[in-house]
Amino acid sequence: MSNSQPGRPRATALAPGRVRVFRLLAVLVFGVFILRLFSLQILQADRWASEAQANRTETISLPTLRGVIYDRNGIVLARNIASYNIAVTPALLPEDPGEVEEIVRQLAQFTDLPISQGNIETDPLIQCGENLGISEMIAIGTSFAPFQPVLIECDVPREVALIIQERAADWPGVSIQVEPVRDYPTGALTSTFIGYLGPIPAVLEEQLSELGFLPNRDKIGYAGLELFFDPILRGSNGRRVVEVDVAGEALRDLTTVVQPQPGQNLVLTIDTRLQQAADAILKNEIELWNQYFATLRISSAVAIAMNPRTGEILAMVSYPTYENNRMARFIPQYYYEQLLADATYPLLNKAVGYELPAGSVFKIVTGIGALNEGVITPDQIIQTPGLITVTESFYANDPGRAREFVDWNRAGFGSLDFIGCIANSSNVCLYKLGGGYQDEIPQGLGICRLGTYARALGYGQYLGIELPDETDGLIPDPTWKRINQGENWSTGDTYIASVGQGFVIASPLQVLMSAAVVANDGVLMRPTIMREVVDGEGNVVPVLTDDEGNLLTPAYDDAGNLIGLDDAGNPVPNPNIVSPFSPDIKWDLTLDARIQKYENPDGIGSCKEIEGELVTIEPWVISMMQRGMRQAVVNGTLTEVFEGITVAAAGKTGTAEYCDAVALAKNLCIPGNWPTHSWTVAYAPYDNPEIAVVAFLYNGGEGASVAGPVVFRILEAYFELKAIDAGLGSP
Repeated sequence: MSNSQPGRPRATALAPGRVRVFRLLAVLVFGVFILRLFSLQILQADRWASEAQANRTETISLPTLRGVIYDRNGIVLARNIASYNIAVTPALLPEDPGEVEEIVRQLAQFTDLPISQGNIETDPLIQCGENLGISEMIAIGTSFAPFQPVLIECDVPREVALIIQERAADWPGVSIQVEPVRDYPTGALTSTFIGYLGPIPAVLEEQLSELGFLPNRDKIGYAGLELFFDPILRGSNGRRVVEVDVAGEALRDLTTVVQPQPGQNLVLTIDTRLQQAADAILKNEIELWNQYFATLRISSAVAIAMNPRTGEILAMVSYPTYENNRMARFIPQYYYEQLLADATYPLLNKAVGYELPAGSVFKIVTGIGALNEGVITPDQIIQTPGLITVTESFYANDPGRAREFVDWNRAGFGSLDFIGCIANSSNVCLYKLGGGYQDEIPQGLGICRLGTYARALGYGQYLGIELPDETDGLIPDPTWKRINQGENWSTGDTYIASVGQGFVIASPLQVLMSAAVVANDGVLMRPTIMREVVDGEGNVVPVLTDDEGNLLTPAYDDAGNLIGLDDAGNPVPNPNIVSPFSPDIKWDLTLDARIQKYENPDGIGSCKEIEGELVTIEPWVISMMQRGMRQAVVNGTLTEVFEGITVAAAGKTGTAEYCDAVALAKNLCIPGNWPTHSWTVAYAPYDNPEIAVVAFLYNGGEGASVAGPVVFRILEAYFELKAIDAGLGSP
């Protein structure tokens, strides 16, 4: 009889090999788990502890206040004002959906924002009501960071903010956040040099983030002084390290709160009253001539006033300009694109960045060089017909070709000495001094020596003013022409350069500096627009620079010593400490000139450096130029315009031919009759100069009749203000 039972499965013994495989797999699995646990808990313990710490902590950046900018008399030119933002913190809203809906409805009435708009699944969260309704913004905030305030509307009127603040007692989760916003009380009047702010660009995000700035919140300078002095103005943000829960709510501070340090304040050399006067004078002159010609003849212009003894810029007008208050909260794309497309370059500070033919104001350079090099003696008589013919050559032994050079006075001036040449601005006289003429002037100054004296007087270089738009202009030479124009220098090029035409390019500031050097007896001061840096209590604080003169961010080490930080936040060893304002002498041309001297014996070859020889100008040469410029006012090109001036003045006029893209588009570049820019530069009082002024008017025509009145009226305005201050007992 069988013991088997139907329907019951029979036990089957596992093969010994399979058991070993199973055991091996089990050991491997448990081994992997053990190794993983060992790696996580022992080998990577620090890493995971650090991440756990990061999950429970949050660093909050506390915004700082940007420094204020004042003029020399304490008038505010840039400041911070309160901007009121309506914020909703989703986590603090009532639990009852109906109450939330009522709050949203009432908010919509006060803000004119829609209750619902857009698609929260596709639209990004852009706060301040730019593309979503109130409900959508709250819903997105609830999903991502319920304890993070959502800005419903930004920059609301103060009256609305006060009403919302009052109602907030009955609206849990609703609050008013006050945010500092840049404000420019003088607006377009000073935007030329003040500049404006913008968001941190992507290229600087990493660098500034390491310094504690937030790319989506903080702003930096984009132009003017806001850009140049950004390291000083922006200060440093504060920091809170807090413990947060899973919803992001701050529970407690984990470290001592680092308070934000406000930026330092700037005091400028600008006198806003003179700035207003210069701005009005320049605009009135432009309007007068445009009405006279019944067309937009003069489209841009510049006026600068400075103290030639100290280099202080007293007024700086660049027309047309822009309204920097429109950039205060954000930069409107359409407005910015309009400014970029404008052919008059309103975003450019034309006072320091415009590259222009200098015209006859450049004769100051030629005259000083010719006297100092013995090309002419003070009493030598030069014949100045209305036209001369010279042989233009492009290389040694070139037979050349005849070329005519005309004077602006086609009738000529007859016989003139040096002072008469300057006073009457005779082209023919200066042609001869620059390029030579037959037996009368056997050897002229030449392009290389001309370039030497141009650089000595401030042309062809950066002068060091604290503005990012500054250009170095161009003083050409034969090597430059071969490289950039593909042909040799000619004797004709030298004649043209002698009167500031041809390839000579200069900024209005450089023109002003050449006259200021003459006014200051041969001493070239570094032009400056910044007088001093002060803290919030008005105390003067030092400015730190590196060895190359670049600004450093001020900071203090653990011992309280003032140190400087570079753009990456690294300490700079032994920074230079600039004391409170004192005039900065670049060089005294009569004592210790630093401009290298060059020569070219044949007049057209390459300029050769004269090793070890620097330019030093004899004091009597400067004196002769002063007398020539004085005579221009007494009995020369400025006599009629400056009639009735209340102080003795000296000056120089200029009418510069040009042919740029704008003139070409208007078919103005007629051979032999090019359009002309208008220049005038002058200083006063003649015996003890306090102010030097330059005016430039694009396509203005004759320098004396167009730019001359601008300079005359600015000089008069300065001395009227001085008399007012003296009467009121002002310092």
